[in-house]
Amino acid sequence: MEIELLEIRDFLAHHTPFGLLPSELLDTLPKFITIRYLRRGTGFPTPELQTPENTIIIVRSGVLELQDSQGNLDEKLGEGGIFPDLCSSNDNTAKPQIVRLGKVIEDTLLYLFSCKKFLELRHQIPEFNRYFSHAISEKLKQAIDNLHEACVMAVEVRELLKRPPVTITHTASIQEAAHLMTTHNVSSLMVLENEQLVGLLTDSDLRRRCLARGLSSQFPVQSIMSAAVETITAKTLLSTALMIMTRLHIHHLPVLEATKPIGMLTVSDIVTYQGANSAFLAVNIRKAATLDELVSSAKRLPELQMHLANSGASALHIGQIIAQITDSLTCRLLELAEQKFGAPPIPYVWVAAGSQARHEQTIVSDQDNAIILSDHLNGNHSDSSNSDYNLQSCSESYFIALSQFVNSGLNACGFPYCPGNTLAQNAKWRQPLRVWKQYFHDWIECLEPKALMLATIFFDLRPIYGGMELFNNLQQDVLAHSKRNSIFIAHIVGNALSHRPPLGFFRDFTLIHDGKHDDTLDLKHRGIVPITDLARIYALSTGISAVSTNERLYAAYQNGALSQEMADNLRDALELIASLRIRHQAQQIQKGSMADNYLPPAKLSTLERNHLKDAFKIIQTMQNVLADRYPLGRMVA
Repeated sequence: MEIELLEIRDFLAHHTPFGLLPSELLDTLPKFITIRYLRRGTGFPTPELQTPENTIIIVRSGVLELQDSQGNLDEKLGEGGIFPDLCSSNDNTAKPQIVRLGKVIEDTLLYLFSCKKFLELRHQIPEFNRYFSHAISEKLKQAIDNLHEACVMAVEVRELLKRPPVTITHTASIQEAAHLMTTHNVSSLMVLENEQLVGLLTDSDLRRRCLARGLSSQFPVQSIMSAAVETITAKTLLSTALMIMTRLHIHHLPVLEATKPIGMLTVSDIVTYQGANSAFLAVNIRKAATLDELVSSAKRLPELQMHLANSGASALHIGQIIAQITDSLTCRLLELAEQKFGAPPIPYVWVAAGSQARHEQTIVSDQDNAIILSDHLNGNHSDSSNSDYNLQSCSESYFIALSQFVNSGLNACGFPYCPGNTLAQNAKWRQPLRVWKQYFHDWIECLEPKALMLATIFFDLRPIYGGMELFNNLQQDVLAHSKRNSIFIAHIVGNALSHRPPLGFFRDFTLIHDGKHDDTLDLKHRGIVPITDLARIYALSTGISAVSTNERLYAAYQNGALSQEMADNLRDALELIASLRIRHQAQQIQKGSMADNYLPPAKLSTLERNHLKDAFKIIQTMQNVLADRYPLGRMVA
């Protein structure tokens, strides 16, 4: 091959999507390429480029600037950039509908490639075709599918159901129920009325509510059954089901399809399902009697995350699983603390903030938490004029001891103290409900940088343990207040705009050069945080109570604040970036290195780098939309 043609071939091979083509096809392409030179300031596309044959245009060097149909800047094309607009029709003889026009910003060299040959390649090579046949949202979905195609861990409950449910009517006698349980060798029955689940009868119910009380075995089952029954579906993740069991201290969960019982999940079923997944880790946590046992269980978390990532589980599921296990560790530590220090003198709720609260946690997470105390002391409302709330004599020492026990326990379990001291053991974040309401009121009204920083932490709160009504009371008050304050929302937008995705002038990555993480991308602060910021803005501006980023974006679409396309695009962008981050951490764990959030893009394939750029562009576009909607936000950014 002549040296000029070889140079063209090598250039194409190093740029997506031509790099997806087999080597033998790449070798044939240079002879189909023609070259054009355009001077700076020339309009684009020039008339000579709009030939009857039509062409796809590849930028060899230089810069093109393109506008959309409204005249807004749409894209800048640098080296390797592709302009397919002239070749948009499947019929290469049809005159294309040109939507994007522009100009040449620098002297530019172009490769022109005939549409006829281009369409032949698309028909021959499916991967090449997919690159051009889908919108950016479809490309992201395809990228996510590629990352997760080997997924085996998102284990659903249906995989553990080995037998149909054993049921009994609510009017049947206790004796009949006992006989049925013995015959089928089961420890529980689903109680039905008109084929609908109305209760659950277990071995424990027979002992405690019948035999221990001397109740006649001829009484109906409904007299001793548990009526308030938690249920799950066949699609529920096994890890989620076990977290429900842990939280409610139950051993049986009815499984429904619509409203019809299809099986029963028991702790015995889970134990039988031997395998390296979060379910068994949660069982050990639930049984732990000491801090040392909890620490021993928590040491398996890095291995678990690595296993999940290598199995292809989605970032969404991994985040949920790690957060749920952290919830279980926290709950067990609080239970141990109450055993150690006695019953709490006043009601309280332990709340998590940050990625744990959003169910988006990885093992590279510190702990962010707080305590909301009741305004009621010994059954009476506290004297609001007494600013120190009289905690010194009654409950302050108790909650100091409890919070220190739990924070130090989580630290020992691998979740280090928050560098900003956002911890329940910090007296500032261990306050009565009325003080918390005042905190949020001040943050919303004062609009200072520190207040905005605290807002990004404490507007993502989720109750973990204790009096949930305290949290609900606070959340309702906060959402009502923030929704009414458009100036506060504008400042939150401004704060969010400070977290820009790492895209340079020509959509190249802007890499870190700090001497410690050179030539890397901070996927957390430059990729994930911008999306969580956007979702939080929609939650606060529309009164959405959800905390999870995915749920916030979906809710924003449902209430009309966000289009379905953009909500889906942001969710896909989050999944792609988070998946790359988790895969990177899994590789570090496998090598025995400390896991972090700094990914060298050189380790990604050309296609993965392009998908990541697409994800960053979606974030950038949505940030610009919010900046236009809240001009004050752009001014304070």
